[in-house]
Amino acid sequence: MSDEAVNQETKSSNSEVNDNGQATNLEHTASNLNNLDVVLNIPVDVSLELGRASVDLQSLIDLNQGSVIELNRLVDEPVDVLVNGCLVAKAEVVVVENKFGARITDIVSPEKRVENLKKKAI
Repeated sequence: MSDEAVNQETKSSNSEVNDNGQATNLEHTASNLNNLDVVLNIPVDVSLELGRASVDLQSLIDLNQGSVIELNRLVDEPVDVLVNGCLVAKAEVVVVENKFGARITDIVSPEKRVENLKKKAI
């Protein structure tokens, strides 16, 4: 068997046809999955934002135990779910075994998430 025939046979044995009828390289796909595993293990910070308030410095200085800061959200409004400071979803606050949790009610579209990331980068 010629070298070219061996190379062609190796290529065909490492390829399969996907649902769209396109040939895929199994080694390339396996490599992409390994790369994805690396990315999926990157830690991110998830936080919930109940609301915001703007106060002057004197009010901030006057804060003491028992002071109340009024936020800009109503009690029944969903909170923002932020990942690394970028809005990714809306949620309602829940209690799970004596701890706060969040029930996701709306996911921000991928396009809007990219737009938010671009704004944050500026």
